[in-house]
Amino acid sequence: MSEQFILIYLLIFLISCLYSTVGHGGASGYLALMTLFSFPIIEIKPIALSLNIIVSAIAFIQFYRQGYFDKKIFIGLAMASIPAAFIGGYIHLDPRIYKIILGILLLLTAFRLGWPTKKEIALKETQPLAILILIGFVIGLISGMIGIGGGIILSPLLIFLGYANSKTTAGISALFIFVNSIAGLMGTLKNNFSYSSNMLIMLSIAILGGFLGSYIGAKKLNTNTLKRVLAVVLLFASIKMIVS
Repeated sequence: MSEQFILIYLLIFLISCLYSTVGHGGASGYLALMTLFSFPIIEIKPIALSLNIIVSAIAFIQFYRQGYFDKKIFIGLAMASIPAAFIGGYIHLDPRIYKIILGILLLLTAFRLGWPTKKEIALKETQPLAILILIGFVIGLISGMIGIGGGIILSPLLIFLGYANSKTTAGISALFIFVNSIAGLMGTLKNNFSYSSNMLIMLSIAILGGFLGSYIGAKKLNTNTLKRVLAVVLLFASIKMIVS
């Protein structure tokens, strides 16, 4: 086993652990990691989605067991996001466009992780179904095209709109990411794609990180410092994507 892959495995564990603390699968982190280590473009999207599926599933179970979930909000979002993610996964973007879009999303992720919300916004009693469907469709389409589950966009949006507190948002986002990642991966299967020969090892490590991170997140442990470290990594990766 090369030293490079040992480092990759350690970073996958760190990414899955950190992201799952807030109910995310870590796709944007995996995308950044594979970009930094020059993985073939044909492998990046399916690998990120596959890791996302397993980690988000683990995160959802942990947060759901603690009572952090809102079925009504999730159904409203998923109604449109699932078909939109499938369509997005089928869309094959030009590599240059793909890198620019991904770079911008990684910048947004870095900002979100580096400067997390400290105070909860007052929660609204109702969430209009039409707004939830619109949000779900837009995020689902983007998620399928890029190879993420959409949690990095959905989580801050739900909190900003006052639809859910941070812990409930984590539970909603985890299941949202799970279903969208599956839909996106199914759409990706329509195109040529490839898995790394080390895929099983990466999945196993992501599972361990997902269990640890989601357990920590559900127990309300503060991980803001670690998230800021990860934000720096994503910042460098996003700049690399955009300028290349």
